[in-house]
Formats: sequence, C-alpha cells, structure tokens
Amino acid sequence: MQGVPAQFVHAHDAAEFRQPSHRAGVELYRAHIVRHAFEPHTHEAFGLGAIESGVERFRYRGSDHLAPPDSLVLMNPDVLHTGRAETEGGWRYRMVYVDPDVAEEITGEAGWWFEDAVRHDPERARRITARLDALWNTREPLAFDSQLFALLMEFRDHARMPRRLRDEAASRFAPVVDYLRAHLAERVTLEELAAVAGLSPFHFLRRFRAQYHVTPQQMLMALRLYEAKRLLADGAPLASIAADTGLTDQAHLTRAFSRRYGITPARYQKQVRR
Repeated sequence: MQGVPAQFVHAHDAAEFRQPSHRAGVELYRAHIVRHAFEPHTHEAFGLGAIESGVERFRYRGSDHLAPPDSLVLMNPDVLHTGRAETEGGWRYRMVYVDPDVAEEITGEAGWWFEDAVRHDPERARRITARLDALWNTREPLAFDSQLFALLMEFRDHARMPRRLRDEAASRFAPVVDYLRAHLAERVTLEELAAVAGLSPFHFLRRFRAQYHVTPQQMLMALRLYEAKRLLADGAPLASIAADTGLTDQAHLTRAFSRRYGITPARYQKQVRR
C-alpha cells in the first residue's frame, strides 16, 4: 500500500475532532487506534488527555514512552511526537489541545510546562476522561467554559511554573523554526537554515537534530501539516491548501495529513465545521 488511504485500514481505527465555535484555540479529540502509526507531528498547543484502555507507545523529546490505562498524557506545545499501539487491541484515549495563550487566559497563570509526558494517576485520569466526555457533549458555551476551566485545573499539579528559561541552543534555533513557518510553501535549503542559525550546514543539521530530536525536514513537514490543519478548520478549500503549505498536490496532502492526525483532511474539515 502506498501511503495512507482515505480511511483507516483497520476497521476499528477511528478518530474524531471537535472545535467549539465560541472558544478559539481549543480542540477536542477522541480516538481508538489499533493499527495506525502516527508519523512525527505537532499541535503547537498543550496536548492534555487520558488513556481509557490499551497502551500507547510514542516518541517524544528523543525518548520512547508507554502510556498505559488510567495514565495522563502531558505534551508541551511545539514538540513533535509519534504514536502507535503497544497492545494488540490498540488504545482508546481522549485529548484536549489548548493554545498556550488560551491556557494562560483560562488559568490566570503563565509559563505552564510539563516535565513528564506520561503520569500514572488512575483516579485523576478517570476524572479527566469524564470531563473530556462532558466537554465533547456540551453545547452550552457557559457550561463548556466552566468544564474547561475545571479540566485544566486537574492538570495543574503536574505543571511546572514558571516554564524554565530557554537555553542557548533553543534561543539559537527558535529563529530557524520561525523561518520554516514563514516559508512553508517554498523549497528551503539546508544552507538557508544554517545561515539563519549562523552555523555551517552540517554542523547546523547535527545541532538541530540534537535540540529537537528530529531533522529540519521532519520539522518542516510537521509545520506544513499543522498549518494545513488550521486552514482546514478555517474552511479553506482543499484544492488550495496543498499549494499554500508546500505539498505536491491534494493526494500528497491527504496521505501526509492522515499519517500524522489519523484522519483525512476532508473528514477533519467536516467534523470541526459541522
């Protein structure tokens, strides 16, 4: 099979997204994944959730992690990660993705940062699953926002505040990531990126890989697909999104998007805009 088809190969693989119309910067997600393996991708938001059943294996910040039932998943913004089932029956989970500025507005606290990607906390995980389920089914804006605040407070004990200061390497490569975001539709060269960082090309490549645990090309593709996700949520036509994000064509967009988010672009757009 070349790439990823329009629907999951395994009949039990399923993923759904929902965005509340009144609260920008918040996205809900629920899924049961058995066979699909997510390629490196980013959400540029806090990814917070709980594992209901099964075990997930994912790579995050250069290490493999296992998330068993009744564990919390705590992902920081802008960190690429993968995901696949570790157990035969796959894993079932719920997540909320919250932009950092929205999280700050809701909690009144700046600089949240999670050191551990997985925490085994059964009682809290079950409460979080229930709150995420309530958020998914809530249509009243006031009830949604009240539940969202309570949900974020469930994660507060695991957050470090304030966020640790960026080290010298992160400061050096932040402009490179900004450059990638600004040139998604262009053919970016290693020399261009190295010049932004003030390093020779392959010295830059080695340092970038050490800092982010992915290559510049993997980072570029993750940023392209995240931008495609944002454009889809805004209602942009599929035919234009591939060109706007530097992908070859609509088929390339469909394959790449499905690999990272477990759903086709058309189905994602339909879900978040219904």
